[in-house]
Amino acid sequence: MDPLLPNGGGSRLGNLDEKSKAIIVELQHDGRKSYSAIGKSVGLSEAAVRQRVSRLIDSGVMEIVAVTDPLSLGFARQAMVGLKVRGDISAVAGKLHDYDEIDYLVVTAGSFDLLVEIVCESDRHLIEFVNEELRSIDAVVDTELFMYLSLEKQKYNWGTR
Repeated sequence: MDPLLPNGGGSRLGNLDEKSKAIIVELQHDGRKSYSAIGKSVGLSEAAVRQRVSRLIDSGVMEIVAVTDPLSLGFARQAMVGLKVRGDISAVAGKLHDYDEIDYLVVTAGSFDLLVEIVCESDRHLIEFVNEELRSIDAVVDTELFMYLSLEKQKYNWGTR
């Protein structure tokens, strides 16, 4: 049992202690911030911060990644695709996990069963992916494409509760 993690580290649910939450908030504002600087902000040693960050990552509570602008990396198209599915939604979601074009996948309630965000190199790539991959899945009965014209806001620093 790990008292620093939700439910002793056995699950992603539950409450983190205040020090772990403070570390997450610091990293949400600057993922490159040193453990030493985080330690000064939250009242822990560098070693304690390193240990807590390692536990948070290992438990799946957080991950540290570089967030990029796809347009600046040569990806000309981003879109959200709403999928209506017949049968087992989880099975379709499982099939979608392996596609590199998909960077976001959620099961939803409402008009669509799944929302899939895709990043493509061109309009041709987008059309081919939707037609040849998404629409070729037998259980997918309908798709609706929402092409992104501009990204107005994207944030990852919503804090903790």
